[in-house]
Amino acid sequence: MKTDWIGYHQEKDKLRTEIWSLLKQQAASVGDSFGHIPNFVGAQVAAEKLADLPIWQQAKTIKCNPDSPQIPVRMRALQDGKCLYMAVPRLTDDRCFVELTAGDLQRQSVSIAEGAIARKALACGKLVSFAEMEPIDLVIVGCVAAGRSGGRTGKGAGFADLELAMLTEFGLVEIDTPIVTTVHPLQIVEDSRLPMQAHDWPLDWIVTADEVIETNTSYPRPTGLNWDSLRSEQLAQIPILRKLQAQLTK
Repeated sequence: MKTDWIGYHQEKDKLRTEIWSLLKQQAASVGDSFGHIPNFVGAQVAAEKLADLPIWQQAKTIKCNPDSPQIPVRMRALQDGKCLYMAVPRLTDDRCFVELTAGDLQRQSVSIAEGAIARKALACGKLVSFAEMEPIDLVIVGCVAAGRSGGRTGKGAGFADLELAMLTEFGLVEIDTPIVTTVHPLQIVEDSRLPMQAHDWPLDWIVTADEVIETNTSYPRPTGLNWDSLRSEQLAQIPILRKLQAQLTK
């Protein structure tokens, strides 16, 4: 089986296929995870473990990926009265983030459980530009695989890295903003299997249903958009990138 984003990094392609197959074999995924950020058994427990951490409790504004395994994370953020930013899937809108709060959902008679589902969030959240966003206190990203030293890979499209790079350009994510993922224990791999490139964002925390790992990562964090590493199809398919490029070349 091929995904939309195969062929950019052979080793990571191989690793992702291995993880998707392993989750399926061990009945650890919910539904078919192949080609996706895998929805995993224990996602709810991992979200609860994350909510026990001081980095969560101190955060007023949270940015979370739109994938299914992080529904419990988005739900908990709304329940805890946090402002939640979720990226528009595939960044297809100029305003590429949706802002959600429990109050906004209540005014629309939408339950928090419904609002935590990406499709519903897109329908009832407020699309915002970078200029309209508040600084982010905590970032949650989806992963296919993660290493204990902070290496990570998503499904290969590079959206999480792009989102974080753009948020950094606009001063919304700082050098010390914690970056976290929730995954199944089977998604944690040897560090050597996750070669990190200049545009890759490392993890500060990995949370599973069984444990909380502080990576104390030594991988450097990108300081913004790396225009040299952008692929032509990313520029073609993501309107905000073209807009930013035009602004920078004026």
